[in-house]
Amino acid sequence: MGDDLESRAVHPLWRRAWEVRQELFEPHIRFERPSATLAVSVTGTVCALRCAHCNGHYLAGMRTLDDPALGRARSLLISGGCDREGRVPVLPRLEEIARLAAGRRLNWHVGLIDEATMLAIRPYAHVISFDFVGDDDTIREVYGLDKTVGDYVACYEMLRRHARVVPHLTIGLYRGRVRGERRALELLRSLGAEALVLIVFIPTPGTAYAGCEPPSIGEVVDLLAEARVRFPDVPVRLGCMRPGGEYREQLDPLAVEVGLNSIVNPARAAVLAAQRLGLRIEWGDECCVL
Repeated sequence: MGDDLESRAVHPLWRRAWEVRQELFEPHIRFERPSATLAVSVTGTVCALRCAHCNGHYLAGMRTLDDPALGRARSLLISGGCDREGRVPVLPRLEEIARLAAGRRLNWHVGLIDEATMLAIRPYAHVISFDFVGDDDTIREVYGLDKTVGDYVACYEMLRRHARVVPHLTIGLYRGRVRGERRALELLRSLGAEALVLIVFIPTPGTAYAGCEPPSIGEVVDLLAEARVRFPDVPVRLGCMRPGGEYREQLDPLAVEVGLNSIVNPARAAVLAAQRLGLRIEWGDECCVL
């Protein structure tokens, strides 16, 4: 990838994605380093699912509701481990959450909750982050749930009736392979979305998928470009969950080149790419959906 943007020039889809961005968005990109948003687990490190890609690993890095640091945060990500139906049990902790909500924006990551739970949290929900999956086998193997894509569609539609919802799509969720992601994009295009966050599978020690490789950079960029083209007037973002190191150094500038609107914790190469492309850079310090 050089200053003449050879990487995009030899990929028609990537080139078209950049053209879509130029046609429909201002020459502006937002980079987030979300230090002002703290992630909270309402279940501590407990999760009934112990999913193949996570096994509760990421819960350990979250705060608990009694952590005094939460009082100094500008915004919160409310999350936690799931029950056997794929729901984060937020209702038993709702009174505590409501006290923390005063003067703060809350992003809720609560899984396949029912409508009664959605109605209960609605007064405190600035946005719902919803993991969308486009393949039944992925749902069964990764999450161990007896659910289908239809269940995810129904939950997504219900949530959107009551709150702003931003779907998240994990590229390579099934053993690091691309499977169902394009169907998910098709479904979301027909269902509607105000914004879209794309993240990338991370091989994580202590999980069933620890030995899997992440999807190739080319596969990921193809899907980023497809998302840009399929959602021409919708903000498309590269979220915080993706491999680090050299993988990120290669991926992030290409995400800029195919027209994404924002990147969380960008590699330095992404900042340089944005400057080279003449994009005005804005820095933020909260969760990208906020």
